[in-house]
Amino acid sequence: MAMDLAVVNYGSYKTRPSALLNSVFMTTVNAAAKTLVAVASNAKAADQQSERWRPADHLRFMMMLMTWLVVWVLRVLMDHCPFAVGDSYSLDGGGIGSSSFDLMLPSSSSGGFSMDLVLQEDSSRQAPSAKALGRALTHILALLNEIPASSRKYQFALGMADKIVDENTRSGHVEMIQVNRAALASAFARTSGLLYSSLKSPRMSEDSGTWPSRILRSLPLGSFVASSLRGLGTFFPWVGTAASLFQNKRQPAVPGLEESVNDLAAEKHAQELLWITNKMVECGAVDEALVQWSLSSGLASISLSTNPRVQGFMVKITAILFGELNRVKHEVPRQVKFNILVLWLPLFCYADNGLSYPVLTGYEKVEMEKTLDDVISTLPTIDQEVILSNWLQDFTTTSSDWPNLQKSYDLWCHSTRDLIPGVMQEGGEFCGLLE
Repeated sequence: MAMDLAVVNYGSYKTRPSALLNSVFMTTVNAAAKTLVAVASNAKAADQQSERWRPADHLRFMMMLMTWLVVWVLRVLMDHCPFAVGDSYSLDGGGIGSSSFDLMLPSSSSGGFSMDLVLQEDSSRQAPSAKALGRALTHILALLNEIPASSRKYQFALGMADKIVDENTRSGHVEMIQVNRAALASAFARTSGLLYSSLKSPRMSEDSGTWPSRILRSLPLGSFVASSLRGLGTFFPWVGTAASLFQNKRQPAVPGLEESVNDLAAEKHAQELLWITNKMVECGAVDEALVQWSLSSGLASISLSTNPRVQGFMVKITAILFGELNRVKHEVPRQVKFNILVLWLPLFCYADNGLSYPVLTGYEKVEMEKTLDDVISTLPTIDQEVILSNWLQDFTTTSSDWPNLQKSYDLWCHSTRDLIPGVMQEGGEFCGLLE
């Protein structure tokens, strides 16, 4: 991840080789000189006796050449080495100005996260800016994606991130609020990308499947239908036989192991994304999450056929964002509201909200239906038609009775009649489908 790097201001300081590098250079020069004298003496003695060089003489000559080559390389480093510093580098103009340092700046961490931290000091030695705290928070949030959830250090890093975000929020300073917004928005984008990658591999590899599998997956909701057929095969053997046509011929060495690992990773990332979403709501930075969620078409599509536990976290995230969307619905652009409803409303219909893993309570489902009605009512009628038509198709083709948006559908029908000249609005809640 790119970071803002500052430049170290050394004033009128002149760079010169360090004491260690100078000592290594002089030692190598002395060794090269001794080797040269030894080779010259042996060569002179061999010429006087008219003898040919022995293998040891050739080896000694090659060692001399390599030693002098090292001397030349060290000389180039002493002249152009970027990290050579002088013997008196002052950190703050006080206390520790007489120590010698060889400054080595790390370029990256083990996880690929950029850690090019460079000190920024001006002549007035001003206090550190909020960017340093932002880099620290961004670093911790990136580490959360890499640390295994089973590690005891995971809860430690999560607690540190939670503490920094809460303290920044309680401070009330604009810069601290902006630090939270930037770091959490970056973490939301990164974690949602990791979630999509873990869900996509390997079960969405279309090119490695059989031809019936590729045809089925090319149809709308084809992946969901294929996974449903495989699930029914446990109870109805004849369905399992038919579903085998849609499975991949090349099974992994350990069946189910790769998918199990990816499911665990997806569940971890989904849980982290839920935590980040709650923190963005607390910090008032939910508008960043709304925009990113409205553009996550790939994640919304693959969420329809993932395992129930991951679906549960994604349903909670979507419910939270829909609630915040209703709270600030007049401040959110029309395109964002339309995209997020079109992409994520089908998840409510297809997600496993059954008895084995309850996601939302009955009260929360009723409140979410009211929220969806309010948000849909703020959109133009042409947008309402697309959203409600898609909802009606999903609602009638699934076993779930939630969410029931019949109220919004009826209101859209009445509003459409009002816009047609010469059509009088009559009572009743029934409306026909318009061509």
